[in-house]
Amino acid sequence: MVTSPGYVLATDIGTTGTKTILCGLDGTVIRKALIEYPLHAPTPDTAEQDPDEIWQAVLKTTWQVIQQSGVAPPQILCWSFSAAMHSVIGMDRSGQRLTRSITWADNRSAAWADWIKREYGLDIYRRTGTPIHPMSPLVKLVWLRHEQPDLFRQVDKWISIKEYVFYQLFQQYVIDHSMASATGLLNLVQLNWDPIVLEIAGIQPDRLSTLVPTTHILQSMSGKWAEVMGIPPDLPVVIGATDGVLSNLGLGAIQPGVVATTIGTSGAVRAVVAHPVTDPQARLFCYALTENHWVVGGAVNNGGIALRWVRDQLADAEVLTAKQLGIDPYDILMRMAETIPVGSEGLIFHPYLLGERSPLWDANARGSFFGLTLNHTKAHLVRAALEGILFNLRMVLQALQDFTQPSIRIQATGGFARAALWRQMMADIFHQEITIPEQHESSCLGAAILGLYALNAIDSIERVTEMIGETHRHQPIAANAAVYEQIFPVYVKVLEAIRCQYGLMADLRTQLGERSK
Repeated sequence: MVTSPGYVLATDIGTTGTKTILCGLDGTVIRKALIEYPLHAPTPDTAEQDPDEIWQAVLKTTWQVIQQSGVAPPQILCWSFSAAMHSVIGMDRSGQRLTRSITWADNRSAAWADWIKREYGLDIYRRTGTPIHPMSPLVKLVWLRHEQPDLFRQVDKWISIKEYVFYQLFQQYVIDHSMASATGLLNLVQLNWDPIVLEIAGIQPDRLSTLVPTTHILQSMSGKWAEVMGIPPDLPVVIGATDGVLSNLGLGAIQPGVVATTIGTSGAVRAVVAHPVTDPQARLFCYALTENHWVVGGAVNNGGIALRWVRDQLADAEVLTAKQLGIDPYDILMRMAETIPVGSEGLIFHPYLLGERSPLWDANARGSFFGLTLNHTKAHLVRAALEGILFNLRMVLQALQDFTQPSIRIQATGGFARAALWRQMMADIFHQEITIPEQHESSCLGAAILGLYALNAIDSIERVTEMIGETHRHQPIAANAAVYEQIFPVYVKVLEAIRCQYGLMADLRTQLGERSK
């Protein structure tokens, strides 16, 4: 480990907020700051953000941690970045933006995702490692090219939110291999902008940023912004990677057999492999971390947000009681679920309230309860929702293990980790040991570790394992696991039986919506 004095700044530009931390060289977080910002959704399929709000959040959180830490700026070795994937911003030739940031959650290009799948099959996915889905910048560009041609012609550069921040800092358009590998435009083998895919998108390479490794260092940032933040303008800035791959790094899930699982608003299951791989069924993504570390896995739309729907729509009385008693409403939901036997007495929940990414990659997917009887209560619905979210993640884990060795340990993090019942449920449904790391700022810590590696302050990113403690460890309960082993095949078979109807239901919703206007 590094023992010399010094600190690392790390910023994670997320979908709901930007977080900046200052940590010591042993990974201890000295100070952190978070600023949240809204998602603009004027229509159900729109999900945009204001890039300038996010840029201001980067400036303010950095200034806050510097001021509150009392650390002298010369003691800071570098500043490293993490950012959410799949955003798209159009910039003109003068460096002014022409669009908001179109986020991964924007679904307006869904019809074009279907078109690309029909026209090109799996070829694009095999070349890029990014599944064909409305989240993908490739799909967004195809949509904009065909449906907003005037705007499309005006755009000089198509960039992500991280590139926007780096442009403000350095007046350069640069993109790391990790962020680029999540665009659907990068050839995984050659690590260049894929000419075949660019032709489909209708752009030339000069409309995209310059490709650099995740360890690329920039210096000589704008003196104006350095002064605003209270940092030296010559501070080394490491471009970093995406939040998903850096979360694996920050959780210490980079060794063979160690899998990272996250359940926050959404969710993910990821593992690290030594070279890029793709799935013949296109269930998984493959994104770069370093040239020798690639993250394979699947992200789901429906994590804690599905439980929040249960809370808001089915448990209003319980939520009111919780507020009156000064108790977290989710604690009440967990208490309700604890009263119900394992398996929810035959009630199954498919949690696709927001469509789904992995393993379905179907924007038309929708949620459902299956097996309802008069004997099922509100508490059954709560427990079934908890179980259904985990069954869906188990399908992603199952797909992942087709390409990696069987998992020996799962590092789990996210808001779900606060609930002992849900943690134990994961161990039982996954039939695996579950460890909850001590470090909650996994993407920021991953960025910090990558920054130290870029500076040659550490000789390997594997050093992260020396920084990770744990708060909880759960072994599967044999009796519970046996019940879930019975239910899981039924969960999958029911899904297979109904998923062919998701398109018909989407058409029906459209027709009913038009009639109600």
